[in-house]
Amino acid sequence: MAVVEINDVRKLYGNVEAIKGVSVDVPAGAFVVLVGPSGCGKSTLLRMIAGLEDISGGTISIGGHVINDVEPKHRDIAMVFQNYALYPHMTVEQNMGFSLRFAKRSKAEIRQRVQEAARILGLSDYLDRYPRQLSGGQRQRVAMGRAIVRQPRVYLFDEPLSNLDAKLRVQMRAELKDLHARLRTTTIYVTHDQIEAMTMADRIVVMRDGVIEQAGAPLDLYDRPANLFVAGFIGSPAMNLLEGENDPASGTVGFGGGASLSHAVAGTPQGPIVYGFRPEHVELVGEGEGPAATVTNVEPTGLDTLLVADMNGHAVAAYLRQRLTVKPGDTVHIRVAPEHVHLFDTATEARIVPD
Repeated sequence: MAVVEINDVRKLYGNVEAIKGVSVDVPAGAFVVLVGPSGCGKSTLLRMIAGLEDISGGTISIGGHVINDVEPKHRDIAMVFQNYALYPHMTVEQNMGFSLRFAKRSKAEIRQRVQEAARILGLSDYLDRYPRQLSGGQRQRVAMGRAIVRQPRVYLFDEPLSNLDAKLRVQMRAELKDLHARLRTTTIYVTHDQIEAMTMADRIVVMRDGVIEQAGAPLDLYDRPANLFVAGFIGSPAMNLLEGENDPASGTVGFGGGASLSHAVAGTPQGPIVYGFRPEHVELVGEGEGPAATVTNVEPTGLDTLLVADMNGHAVAAYLRQRLTVKPGDTVHIRVAPEHVHLFDTATEARIVPD
């Protein structure tokens, strides 16, 4: 394993700057996830680390050595792609051992490494099969096995689970996390799925439009989003973000029609503000204890209920750990504990940090 250092890296396509001076350090043995919407630059950055894209500016180092001009095969990395990229005419064993044969390793070493990777990934009974005889999850394991046998200093994953169904994605997330716990190899993982990022990463790097919006531990980003973009992107269901008028004297934000909610953020400015709160922090209270809202949608799951209501033109999502008998058109009253509120500046979109 090795430290990966990305320093002021830029990528130009003609006059278009796709990566705009990104800097981030990946500690040795860490599992770092690059996450963001399509087109944010995360896959481009990963391909630059792999050597599949030229670097227009800045430096990328692995283990203290700048690799900008190093050929991909000499970077000591292994990459797993979204589409598996398996050779259909080769067996599982041949696919997994291909890079070692190309590197002219001995047959004994190739067999030993392939069998060990197959044991780790639960593929020992499938070594003689061809990719067409495998399920999607098994093919993805073969792709990972091909990377494991190389024993690189860094693993790169480019949305490896996006072709799998929802149930299999959950299973493969757990397997990838377990695999990293065993190998402790530095891993950089790209996804647009923030649930994958939250459940797998030691550290998340949130990107938008070729820049880093925030980087940190998953729960730090969830509990203390740096700006409106991160607040709305991290979390499922997404954070409620309501525009209102702040009254610092009373510690409330008004939403018109007499509707207001409290906050506990000191030193806030008078005037327009964005009031944020997670759906799981919404409470249903009695009449007179909170503003009224009209239910517009109810999604019961058995254990939980996701409720969406209209509060004077503002859509509010509530994630409640209970079964409800309410239906669209009913009136409910809501409350949000002030300590769970996030406030954001309407002009800069930055989080307003408590004094």
